[in-house]
Amino acid sequence: MLPTPLSRLAGLSLACLALAAAAPAAAQIKIGINISTTGPAAAIGVSTKNAVLLWPKEIGGQKVEYILLDDASDVSNAVRNARKLTSDERVDVLVGPNTTPNALAMLDVIAEAQTPMVTLAASASIVEPVEGKRVWAFKMPQNDTHMSTILTQSMADAGVKTIGFIGFADAYGEGWWREFSKLAELRKLRIVASERYARTDTSVTGQILKIMSAKPDAVLIAASATPAVLPQKTLVERGYKGMIYQTHGIGTLDFLRVGGKDVEGTLFPTGPAVVAKGLPDSNPVKKVALEFTRKYEAAYGVGTTTQFAGDAWGAYMLIANAVPKALKVAKPGTKEFRAALRSALESTTNLTVPQGVINMSAKDHVGLDQRSRVMGRIQGNKFTYASGG
Repeated sequence: MLPTPLSRLAGLSLACLALAAAAPAAAQIKIGINISTTGPAAAIGVSTKNAVLLWPKEIGGQKVEYILLDDASDVSNAVRNARKLTSDERVDVLVGPNTTPNALAMLDVIAEAQTPMVTLAASASIVEPVEGKRVWAFKMPQNDTHMSTILTQSMADAGVKTIGFIGFADAYGEGWWREFSKLAELRKLRIVASERYARTDTSVTGQILKIMSAKPDAVLIAASATPAVLPQKTLVERGYKGMIYQTHGIGTLDFLRVGGKDVEGTLFPTGPAVVAKGLPDSNPVKKVALEFTRKYEAAYGVGTTTQFAGDAWGAYMLIANAVPKALKVAKPGTKEFRAALRSALESTTNLTVPQGVINMSAKDHVGLDQRSRVMGRIQGNKFTYASGG
């Protein structure tokens, strides 16, 4: 599937974002956005796009042009879009993509173009180790390690002893397996079955039957968006009675819609923005998370905030925080500005975004700590706060 043509999406951006096209090119910042508004990851990309449409018309006193492309959840499209944005449009910074395979595939492009990328995909492998081409990559979602830490703690606290694992057969699933299995061992949680499936699969009956035959106390599904529903529905249909956990990748309204009663009671680690209203007042992120939630819900309705919308708003805040520093060094549209922006992003300190507090460095291009995650529960077909933070 080919990506949506640039001209159509640029026109959409102009209408929706009220871009100032008449501003002189030298005074205008260009931000290229590559996300998945169609394809298997569309539920993630659509809520990302909704947040992007709320981004301000100016950053650091400069007019901004946003160029939005859809990669259709496809790796080849993501690379093609990245080349178009960096080579043809000469954007100052890239935002996106939404999925780990697409982000990994774009690393070569951003390194060649020497253009920073603030990705909205989850795997730590996108930014670690911070060397070579990864010096140009930054990441908004929490690392699998952070999420696995609170998830395994929740399991241990609930008395879980044995676990069945099923995840995507790609970088997202493998990243979760790598981090979760290490922490499970430390907490003396025994993994008794491990299976994989593709995002586009229509049946996982064979994998689920193998997991159920091991009789685990709980099952972790390491997947994202609506494809994460399939293993859970199959578990329920086959009569599994143990606890079911998901990852922060499920934080979309479509997951709730498709999952319905079959996902009720699911426990999952999440960023604070998803459950902002239920956070204790002592949570250091609550104020900023609530501010974003109110803005987003005013535009899209009560209960519409997602993990991915919160990440996208955080990306805007991260870039807006870095731009004034870069403007002191060079003008937008130049390689010097892109390099200065990369350095400014890397030096981000104590920036509170809807999903946590960011402190980046030359060795850490995520910068989030334990303040970036809590446990959530699906209750009444809604994402609610469960514990932590």
